[in-house]
Amino acid sequence: MEKKISDQEKNRKLKLEKLINQNQNPFLETSYLRNYNSKKFYQDFDKYNKEELLEKEHILISMAGRIKRFRRSGKVIFANLIDEYQEFQIYIKKDLISNFDKVKEFDIGDIVGVKGFVMKTRVQTLTLKVNEIILLAKALKPLPEKYHGLVDVETRYRKRYLDLIMNKEVKDVFVKRTKIINSIRNYLNNLGFLEVQTPILQPIHGGAVARPFTTFHNSLKQKLYLRIATELYLKRLIVGGFNKVYEIGPIFRNEGISPKHNPEFYSLEAYWAYKNYHVMIELCENLINDVVLKLNNNSLSLKYQNQILNFKKPYLKLTMIQAVKKYCNVDFEKIKTFEQAKEIALKNNLPILKHHNSIGHILNLFFEEKVEQNLIQPTIIYEYPFEISPLAKKIKTKPLFCERFELFINTIEFVNAFSELNNPNEQYLRFKNQVESKQNGNLEYHEIDYDYIEALKYGLAPCGGIGIGIDRLVMLICNKTSIKDVLLFPQLKTKKTK
Repeated sequence: MEKKISDQEKNRKLKLEKLINQNQNPFLETSYLRNYNSKKFYQDFDKYNKEELLEKEHILISMAGRIKRFRRSGKVIFANLIDEYQEFQIYIKKDLISNFDKVKEFDIGDIVGVKGFVMKTRVQTLTLKVNEIILLAKALKPLPEKYHGLVDVETRYRKRYLDLIMNKEVKDVFVKRTKIINSIRNYLNNLGFLEVQTPILQPIHGGAVARPFTTFHNSLKQKLYLRIATELYLKRLIVGGFNKVYEIGPIFRNEGISPKHNPEFYSLEAYWAYKNYHVMIELCENLINDVVLKLNNNSLSLKYQNQILNFKKPYLKLTMIQAVKKYCNVDFEKIKTFEQAKEIALKNNLPILKHHNSIGHILNLFFEEKVEQNLIQPTIIYEYPFEISPLAKKIKTKPLFCERFELFINTIEFVNAFSELNNPNEQYLRFKNQVESKQNGNLEYHEIDYDYIEALKYGLAPCGGIGIGIDRLVMLICNKTSIKDVLLFPQLKTKKTK
């Protein structure tokens, strides 16, 4: 059944038909030459007063934008257009243009091109005095009302194009997002890292412990997965002789949706040959601080919601055992058996699952359920149990733990990094243990990637790796509490149409 259209839409449709009948179809326009945008317009002319601008009237200015406000008064029209930067005002007088009567029929939302000369009004508002205006695209649907029309959060996510039109602060978030990614890219490039691209469609879901999305390639007659990480392919490049590589790109995990989780998200992964996780800690602090300084007015004190976060180095550092002891008053240094650990966990009402079958699993359970919620200021947690770190190298003097750390800020994990396991035999056994955990109900497990094992047999240099959640970093810098606010098109459940 065809959706009922409003009176406004009917009126706009009739206006378009009238233009077409007069051989003035705006949709036939293919381009428009601009010599100014709003940013340059204000930069070049707003510094002059009304009288000084009289000397600039010989400069012909050509601009374009969407009509945001339209005020008719007899033989004069004032309108506000908006382009990619900001709104700017135009002034249209009947005796200055030949198509004034047609211009009066323009609607809010229409996209127009304008030419004219700079001026200021009596109240010193910078304005373009128009002597030529052309309709470039007709808006057949009205924009939402400024104060009442686009307040529903889900509608804003579903119709991001309207959100960007109506809310300048939303556009500013995504401009800042690009600046954050460029800042990360420039920092790593200056250290000599090489940016690379690895496959999104992969025959094995590896490099992380997560549930994948599956698909099928008809020609190959093969099941494929959307990547859950870039790790294993990037480390293949270290085997191949690149010493510093990184990738910034989308990752796909078939997991729940929440304010901090989206099935498709962006991450950075970087690998550095002949370095370990201690160097990755230093890289982590330096890189995060560089981004904060550049995007936070050169300050390391960042306001996020009701918190003031201090990024001054060094960050607080605790082993996982120290963190659990500090916040739970449980000392895993004294726990020697799994039964002992399980008993303490049950006393603390922790949800023990079938695949939680070691002291390391219980330690991590305490950390996730009881500790993370306390980590407000930037905090590095290191020395993770090897059972939950299938790709990390063990600590020589503590074989039950790995050279791994995570960075937490405001209770959320932002960074995961470790010294990379490069022993192919041990890596195979770790993968095998992961697959066996699936039989115990662990749906987030690591498959055995035999080709990666073979690559390791040719020799992977000792190296450190780091992964950083781009979206969460943007949330932090832009003071947003939901990942949907920093993704242009977040994943939403499809609405049923009648």
